[in-house]
Amino acid sequence: MNGTSEGPAPAADLDGSAVTESDIATPFRTDPPSHRAAFAAAPLGMAVVDREGTVVDANPAFGELLGAAPKELTGIPAADLVDLASDARTWHSYREVLRGRQAKLRCKRRLKHPDGHSMWAQITVTPLAADAQGSPGVLLSVADITARRELQARLRHLQMHDPVTRLPNRTLFFERLTAALEPESYEQGGTGRIGLCYLDLDGFQAVNDTLGHRVGDRLLAAVAERLTRCADEAGQGRATAPLVARLGGDEFALLVEDSTGTEQLADLAESLLKAIQAPFDLSGHRMSVSASIGVVERRAQGTSATGLMQAADTTLYWAKADGRDRWTLFDPERNAHRMTRQALASTLRPAIERGEFKLEYQPLVGMEDGRLRGVEALVRWNHPQFGMLTPNRFIALAEEDGSIVPLGRWILATACRQARQWQLDHPDEPPIFVSVNVAVRQVWDSDLVADVARTLAETGLAPHLLQLELTESAVMGSAGRPLQALQALSDMGVGIAIDDFGTGYSNLAYLSRLPVSVLKLDGSFVRGFQYEGEGVAPNPADEVVVEAMIQLAHRLGLTVTAECVETSAQASRLRRIGCDTGQGWLYSRPVSPDRISGLMGAQV
Repeated sequence: MNGTSEGPAPAADLDGSAVTESDIATPFRTDPPSHRAAFAAAPLGMAVVDREGTVVDANPAFGELLGAAPKELTGIPAADLVDLASDARTWHSYREVLRGRQAKLRCKRRLKHPDGHSMWAQITVTPLAADAQGSPGVLLSVADITARRELQARLRHLQMHDPVTRLPNRTLFFERLTAALEPESYEQGGTGRIGLCYLDLDGFQAVNDTLGHRVGDRLLAAVAERLTRCADEAGQGRATAPLVARLGGDEFALLVEDSTGTEQLADLAESLLKAIQAPFDLSGHRMSVSASIGVVERRAQGTSATGLMQAADTTLYWAKADGRDRWTLFDPERNAHRMTRQALASTLRPAIERGEFKLEYQPLVGMEDGRLRGVEALVRWNHPQFGMLTPNRFIALAEEDGSIVPLGRWILATACRQARQWQLDHPDEPPIFVSVNVAVRQVWDSDLVADVARTLAETGLAPHLLQLELTESAVMGSAGRPLQALQALSDMGVGIAIDDFGTGYSNLAYLSRLPVSVLKLDGSFVRGFQYEGEGVAPNPADEVVVEAMIQLAHRLGLTVTAECVETSAQASRLRRIGCDTGQGWLYSRPVSPDRISGLMGAQV
């Protein structure tokens, strides 16, 4: 016959370990003499408990564990002797075993001996077979596991603490941090906020390298003592002091639960800096060290351990970058800028392949007749997330990761192709040149001369209609490969211009040895002309300086372009002192290629 039958529920193992069939004791019978002798002689404390939960018999080992004679324990509820009613779950399971509805109960309890000492005991309750009168009961056994628990505690302490500083290690720190961010931790009172000081010693590697790891370890231990002292002082009058942990190497963290705001964390960080700045005396070595600290303070709700540590790590990096020996508070706006920068850097190269870049062109106008002489090609990034970006947002990133080389090739080819197209579309007008910015890394990391020659050949643009712009700091002092490349390009017929001239070396004598044909005066010089005609007397020194640079440039056979020309007064003064061409919003902002076509042959 197929069917189901009801039986005892599976064993309850309240200490979390698995229960197997071998764990369930063979039902104890009180009548056979051999069983009685084994019961009395067993080193394990055992007691027979009736179905009402009362002790009916106990062996000497049981009485010794509880500090009483076995006979004194009979008639007492077993649950009272071994604290089985202290929590609802254990009490329910115990009652189920007594009723025969559960196969086994096992739990751990801290018991107090009459002489005052405490012990940890493992309690096991298993059913017994019916006795001669047919009354079933249970066998309760008690094992002293105090030594095992103490060993486990010592092992956990070793596992959770740093051997050099004896501070909590990374594992224990994250355990505490995770617990502090659990809703039950901050919803039951307190401020609901959390703070973190993430500290790193400045130049610690030099201590290890010069004095050895033994001295380095002593320094770490001494720093740990000072950090702990600061934490204890900060914790006075509060429920708990900040947790001090060593996260690895020379990195430490102080966790402040229930923080009261940024002012509390700032005070703590300031005290940490001062404590570390005091000289250390280590086995005859007197040394001074400093630290950088990243400080984060925020609401615990909605914060994750990973997010808090990322913010702290970022802020520590800022403290290092800002000069070290300081603390820096987390700034969401600064972090957003950093995240944007990282997002741009990671997508630069794919963006080139996806064709997300475009060129706009700003006119370069003759100062004498106001006619279009050329254009400067200016790259824009049509980013799918951040919109249209100007070069100051991404060129520095491109130079850092080397993507300026493929981007530069694309700009050069696109600009030359467009210049040739204007020439073909306007055969009756004098052709205009196109000026393209070149980064130093393009000279070093690529064969710029070959790239230019190939581009001119492919587009059909005459070399004299291409001008390459390099910054003053990049050109001045050029030697070796950069100078050879510039000379080769000049020999090819390509114009070389120095951009932002006047902000760097401004060594006009050196220009005579460089293959340069154009100086572009930095806009800061031109802005000094802007007050003429506005009721404010212009500074005559501005005009003297600019006029001197223009005259010297002309004597060296160079032409001069003024950047950032915004008013007609500026243009008039520049024209009067001999400037050749101008560029700026007075004439036009950077525009699309078709707008340039409309300016050709006309006065701008």
